[in-house]
Amino acid sequence: MASTPIEHGHGRVAALLHERRLRLVLLIALVEGILVLADAIPWWTVLVLAAAAFVAYAAVGRAHENTVVREGSWIIAVSQIIVVLVPVLALVLTALAVIALVLLALGALAVLLLDRR
Repeated sequence: MASTPIEHGHGRVAALLHERRLRLVLLIALVEGILVLADAIPWWTVLVLAAAAFVAYAAVGRAHENTVVREGSWIIAVSQIIVVLVPVLALVLTALAVIALVLLALGALAVLLLDRR
């Protein structure tokens, strides 16, 4: 495992969070997204949490002296905003699937109606 140099004023936890923040964001968003799609967590709750996480990051986390707080609040805010997009993405994909099925049905109907036997 390659070690990441620790910048001056940053601890090991902050360096670890910074190094793995994208993975953490995607993992949190994946787990919460599945829970939202399974209706274990209401979408409005996710919306409120995302707004609160964003406000907390913008008001406190972004300018905080402690790097762990900065990185942690960024990870939480970004993951919550991604989770808000999960139901929207599911709706768009469902609509695209319905459109594809309708086009397929129209094509099959055209083939059957144009058959001159």
